[in-house]
Amino acid sequence: MSASSGGKKKYVNFRNRQRASLSFFIVVMFFGVFGIIVFTEIFFIDERGRATGVVVRHGSLTYQHKQEKSADYEESEDYISIRVGAAMMNDDTLGALLIGGRAPVALPVIEHSAPSSSKVISENLLPPFPENTTLNEGAWQNISNTRYKFFVFSAFYDERKGQRIVRVIGATKTRGAERVWCRLWYKADSNSTAHVSLTVPAKIKVIRENWNLKYSACFVMCPLPANKTVPAAVSVVARPRDPPINLLAVINNHNETSSIPSWINGGGNGATGPSQYKFGVCVKPLHFEYNRDLQILEFIEFNRLLGVEHFTFYNHTIGNQVNCILKDYAEKGLVTILPWNLDMVSQKDIRTEGLFASLNDCLYRSMYKFSHILLIDLDEYILPKYNDTLGQMIDHLKNRLNTRSTGSFSFQNAFFYLQWDDDDSVYDFDDPVAANLVTLKKTRRKTKLHPHKQRSKYICRPEFTVEAGNHFVWEFIPGHGTLNVPPETAILHHYRICEFGGDDCIKASSVVDRSAYRFKNALIGAVNARFERLNKKCDLPKLTLPSGKVFNKLINFLKPS
Repeated sequence: MSASSGGKKKYVNFRNRQRASLSFFIVVMFFGVFGIIVFTEIFFIDERGRATGVVVRHGSLTYQHKQEKSADYEESEDYISIRVGAAMMNDDTLGALLIGGRAPVALPVIEHSAPSSSKVISENLLPPFPENTTLNEGAWQNISNTRYKFFVFSAFYDERKGQRIVRVIGATKTRGAERVWCRLWYKADSNSTAHVSLTVPAKIKVIRENWNLKYSACFVMCPLPANKTVPAAVSVVARPRDPPINLLAVINNHNETSSIPSWINGGGNGATGPSQYKFGVCVKPLHFEYNRDLQILEFIEFNRLLGVEHFTFYNHTIGNQVNCILKDYAEKGLVTILPWNLDMVSQKDIRTEGLFASLNDCLYRSMYKFSHILLIDLDEYILPKYNDTLGQMIDHLKNRLNTRSTGSFSFQNAFFYLQWDDDDSVYDFDDPVAANLVTLKKTRRKTKLHPHKQRSKYICRPEFTVEAGNHFVWEFIPGHGTLNVPPETAILHHYRICEFGGDDCIKASSVVDRSAYRFKNALIGAVNARFERLNKKCDLPKLTLPSGKVFNKLINFLKPS
């Protein structure tokens, strides 16, 4: 009996030792795997070990996109936008999971700062002002000696949010952006061409919408010391001792010595005339050899009827006729055309020709020059329902609502699909120009409007806006936000083919909306006058009446009287 009891006790002890050994082995394996992960993160992923002194702040809640190939200017991707709360920002993981995708790696907003052990930089020992480099107010330029592509386009002085910075519009790696420095250039004296420099470490903020592609538009922010004035120019370098190969003029639209228009300081809610406003339009880069001459004439002239005074375009690739038209408007001060030669593959390296760099460049370029800017595409029109101009619409909203803190006005999207039949009145036009204007041809729209932030577009107050997005503003100056404009006041007219291909979209419930016809006579007159004047100069193609109209007239002629 005792022998049996002793054997059982030995067996139990043996099993206990086995369990202890197994537990120890599991613990060792756990720490081994954990150590490998940490080692990999530190030394191999995006070279994060090189980014000394990096502060990581998570961005805001973003959305995912379905990408489609398109051989046209108009946008073809589907948008899903998610709003969780005013204080919450972007989360790619949640956005992907909600649409059934794979959760991406979290995208941080990265700021670089000088390490505490940095030595004081002696400006006299650094490379001199790049006299042989062209000073530019807007052109893509390279930063040398970076491991990945890094370009800069334009620079603006920004003194909002209690800070004084030179804000550079650029494009860089979405994750693990490399350290760069700002060489701020000051004229030695007012009568000299010599320059002296101040070198400061830059902070990099990746602009939020990027499809998780390798590169993104970004802000390169160069802090100004309190005792320094606004520099004349800036160069961005990978290391202070690198010879600068880019040179951007620092644009300072906010002249503190001049009188500030009333709309800069809030404008109040009293009754005011539309003349107090100045409207500008920002359009993303024109590409695919864009050459729709009548479309661009209609877009510019219709928006001018609505009160727009200036248009900013970015030329990636455009055709001869559109190039001639835009140059003619530019000569009259109505249009600014900026070159857009970004050395990144669209939709593979960066999203849609780096469109978010262009939108934010236009935002800062327009700041203090225009009270409101429209960020829209060439197939989109923000159309008031009852007001004749955008200024009257803003006043109408001010009289109904408190708009003192409004930083942007959001408009719901309505699709006017091009596959739907033309309006019957088109067949009564004898003028080929009038018969081919899309805002008069297409009057049937989808009944259901998209919610705000899904396909919507907006008019923003530049001085209250920090970061512009495609469909809404991502960041405002504290204390400002978006006003969702009710559809009975105005909506976004969007003239395009079915967004998912095919013709299934026209099966959706629809309604006839002839709001654009309030501007019919003025629009036909304005486009016709410009078309006739530029016809020979720009070698514009001959327009024809719709074939259906000729057939319809023939039938009417053959009818017995």
